Amino acid sequence: MQIKIGFEIHQQLDTNKLFCKCPSLLREEKVNYTILRSLRPTQSELGQVDQAALKESQKGKKYLYQGYNDTTCLVEIDEEPPHTPNDMALDIGIEISRKFNSRIVDEVHFMRKLVIDGSTTAGFQRTAIIAQDGYLNVKTNKIPIDAICLEEEAARKIHEENKQIIFRLDRLGIPLVEITTAPTIYTPKEALETARTIGEILRSTGKVRRGIGTIRQDINVSIEKGARVEIKGVQDLNLIPVVIAKEAERQKMLIQVQKNLIGRKISRDMLKLKIVDVTHIFKNSNSDLVKRLLSNGIALAFILPDFKGQLKGKLGPEIAAYARVISDVKGILHSDELPGYGITQQEVKDLSVILGMGSDDAFILAIAQKMVAKKALEAGFERAQMSFHGVIEETRVAHENGTSSYMRPLPGAARMYPETDIPPIVLSKERIKKIESDLTESYEKKKRRYVDDYGLSPEMASQLLAATIANKPSWKIYDKIIETTDSSPRIVAETLLGTFPRLIREGYQLHEISIESLKLIFKYASTGEIVKDAISPLLVSVSNNPDSDVKDLIDEVIKDSFTEDQLRHLIQDIIKEKKSFIKEKKDQAIKPLMGLIMKEVRGKIDGRLVNQLLREELDKFSE
Repeated sequence: MQIKIGFEIHQQLDTNKLFCKCPSLLREEKVNYTILRSLRPTQSELGQVDQAALKESQKGKKYLYQGYNDTTCLVEIDEEPPHTPNDMALDIGIEISRKFNSRIVDEVHFMRKLVIDGSTTAGFQRTAIIAQDGYLNVKTNKIPIDAICLEEEAARKIHEENKQIIFRLDRLGIPLVEITTAPTIYTPKEALETARTIGEILRSTGKVRRGIGTIRQDINVSIEKGARVEIKGVQDLNLIPVVIAKEAERQKMLIQVQKNLIGRKISRDMLKLKIVDVTHIFKNSNSDLVKRLLSNGIALAFILPDFKGQLKGKLGPEIAAYARVISDVKGILHSDELPGYGITQQEVKDLSVILGMGSDDAFILAIAQKMVAKKALEAGFERAQMSFHGVIEETRVAHENGTSSYMRPLPGAARMYPETDIPPIVLSKERIKKIESDLTESYEKKKRRYVDDYGLSPEMASQLLAATIANKPSWKIYDKIIETTDSSPRIVAETLLGTFPRLIREGYQLHEISIESLKLIFKYASTGEIVKDAISPLLVSVSNNPDSDVKDLIDEVIKDSFTEDQLRHLIQDIIKEKKSFIKEKKDQAIKPLMGLIMKEVRGKIDGRLVNQLLREELDKFSE
């Protein structure tokens, strides 16, 4: 089964918002104001209405927007035109584009992308192509990068209840880069590697936001004889292969159902929607589900001729999900899963008789308020008709277990139209050259250099390129230290990736330590004047004494260092003190003894020498 996979990866940039001066600050405190809106689709310039937008409008939802007086403004609530696009965000977008070997456009033209799910107050998202025709090397595969766009982030969804969705405006307008790959990825494993590499390259700039929700992977999946399906909102990288595998299996199932229906000599045109009120059948039902749903509703059903056996674990979940999105129905059932849920065989038989079903027929049952139930069955019927086409192009939302569910139709060309409030932005050759001149070697070359020249593992090199320290890219700090000292590349990398995060978690303000101070510490470590184990306590000392001369703090460490003779005497004293313990534990005594000794000498002498001398003295003791 051949799979084609492509990505749309959205990464927030670490700047103010794209079309105003508001900060990109997410807040949890009480909001200052709310605004209630409804959104409706509009026609394109050609008079067409985007089907995805139309479906959203049919849900009949209202949207409540929350804002703050000091960090959101009139631009976010669509009461003021957008300001001049953020120059810093555009420059970062250009820098990122070049890192993906993409061709920068001559002019940036912002477009309006129709979005009426409430996530934007205007009913559209502003987006612009800034580069095209790039590529990314992932192991032996060259992945084409079709386009890189600069666009605005959507509002943050807070809560949904009773056809009203609450959004917060703090996230709306944060700049995003969208990186779109060609569908030339063919395995879930390769997809994971591609997404991971893209993320590492983005983070290596040091100019993107970090944390949960700041990067999202939308995955496009299709199989042979299937169709392109977009799965949105995959945040966990490790979930990517699972999502792809499950979507491939879903498409395979839909193709098989299509074959089964055709084999039964049934066509789409033979389906007729005849909704029948079957409430009376369940008047005395003992099913708790039925009683709960009927307390404020009715039961409606329709026949699907020759669909028996094609619903449970197959079309049934598809129909139910589609109906729920369109109508907000809570209870929709089908004959392949009944009797069940407390519904008896007799009730199923009675319902079949009322509907006039044959032995190979199936039915769909909705129990809800009359209008909801009717709308749910109409949606269910529509989805059943689609089954004759196999896999339908659509947008789905990912779930934590790797499955996905219907969200909306796949948007078409009608959703895009020009942004009239923002004039085209000419990208001068001088501007692009200036950005390019500040670019360092490519991500791939730098990673290769770290592995080949410095002896780092590929994993450590990737971590170093992706990590940040005090909002600075780790690799920039690393390069400055390595280029100006004779320090061990591995020790420096281990310190930046391990020691620094640990000490920061413990509350030490390492961001106050200058590059010059770090270079001095590692310079002394490279000459052997301070040992590797002294680096961590020295970093703590420097952070705790920001006004002290670093050289004085280093001299204090050197002055306080142990000689080899002093260490040997300390080890001998501890062995004498722990004689009984050593005889009892034998070889198992080494680890606890190392702990005791290191407590006394940590940062004053190399731990490897401690281990060596301890073993020598223990050998003498055993003799």
